[in-house]
Amino acid sequence: MAAIGTVCVGMSGGVDSTVTAWLLQREGYEVIGVTMQIWDGTVPLADAGRSGCYGPGEARDLESARAVAARLGIPHVVVPLAGEYRRRVLDYFRSEYRAGRTPNPCVVCNQQMKFGLLLERVREQGIACDWFATGHYVRVVRAGGRCRLLRGVDARKDQSYFLARLTQEQLRSAMFPLGGLTKPEVVRRARAAGFADIAAREESQDFIESDDYAPLFQPTDNRPGPIVDTTGRVLGEHRGIVHYTVGQREGLGVAAAHRLYVKELRPATNTVVLARRDEVLSNGCRVAEVNWISGAAPADGAACVVQLRYRHRGVAATLHREPTAGVWRAEFAAPQFAVTPGQAAVFYAGDEVLGGGWIC
Repeated sequence: MAAIGTVCVGMSGGVDSTVTAWLLQREGYEVIGVTMQIWDGTVPLADAGRSGCYGPGEARDLESARAVAARLGIPHVVVPLAGEYRRRVLDYFRSEYRAGRTPNPCVVCNQQMKFGLLLERVREQGIACDWFATGHYVRVVRAGGRCRLLRGVDARKDQSYFLARLTQEQLRSAMFPLGGLTKPEVVRRARAAGFADIAAREESQDFIESDDYAPLFQPTDNRPGPIVDTTGRVLGEHRGIVHYTVGQREGLGVAAAHRLYVKELRPATNTVVLARRDEVLSNGCRVAEVNWISGAAPADGAACVVQLRYRHRGVAATLHREPTAGVWRAEFAAPQFAVTPGQAAVFYAGDEVLGGGWIC
């Protein structure tokens, strides 16, 4: 029987991408496994036997992806993208922290690397594919020539937040076979398909293979400076603003009569500002470089739910267009804690992702 189409599956060697490839193969697609190779040893990370998106453990993940592809009887292609990843993800990550913002590398990697350069380089190698599939827990609905991006049915695994900056062109060829499944269902299918060993593997969502991000920075980034309260009174000394984020309470190294949290980072003066929790609440935020999934912005004053970080439950909000192109203001129905510059703000209408941008 002829294949109903060719699909490249982004394979990590883990259970989600394994089941994704297996499901599509069962449906009759010609499946090709593709994996990014991004580790180049330029960051001093020791191999501690753990997994992460970036680190020396990538060699084990590549071998696992190759082995899974072999067991499925499908080709496997490794695409070297270390230089591009360093420039587009790691340099972005460092520059955001140095500017007093908290980056979200997963959002950037999905938009620019997985659904961008990876597929481009695959096609440059002469590999023709009709679709690109990943193991993300999201759904795409196609109607009237447009693509709608929806949350995955498993609320605990939904990853639509990380894909809010994808375009219609990227979604048009995207497939997400796990979007209608729960994680336990995926694990059961992996075992039934003979991949019990893969299902038993410990999963990691770490950005790098390290307990902190210190290896990504230079010694000059660890420039001490003052920790102050909102009145400007000096409370202590920090070890470099790249080690702090809005809302942080642990590791501040100051003594106070009440709990203090990071309220603001001021790179111009190399200052960390602390405040009480109630002083770290916001009634709204400005969001820059907003990408609207449909390609069209909503009306000024539109209602939505805005998710301010991956595990944020979301808050009802009203959207207002600002004079600067691509900048919107979200006014919250209730004050929110630690609204963090640099993080992604993603707008929803029910389960549908309207779009998202960067909190500024």
